[in-house]
Amino acid sequence: MQERRTINRVEFLANSVIVDRKTLEKYYGQVKNISPLGIAITVDKRIPNLVGRDVIIVAETMIMYAETVREDTENGMKKSLAFKACKFTPDVLQYLFESIGGEEDEEEGN
Repeated sequence: MQERRTINRVEFLANSVIVDRKTLEKYYGQVKNISPLGIAITVDKRIPNLVGRDVIIVAETMIMYAETVREDTENGMKKSLAFKACKFTPDVLQYLFESIGGEEDEEEGN
């Protein structure tokens, strides 16, 4: 019997931030498409190779923990990165909560 269900990526144009979990460096890009299993983002060609790295992606109302699985060159000074979604781990959730809470504490101090 052939499986009839598929999970396709759909176009989802949004600004995004990619945070490298190892270095905490932030990279900005434009989401191309998305699915429950992954996401593709166009970034500046000059950012370092992230293939094999764990990242946290924030795009409008979505936060995704993912592994970078592919990098493809595009025309001009752009490249596309493909990410495979991962389940959140306790340490990643702790980082997110500390980062969000830290920003609120700073705002209250102003």
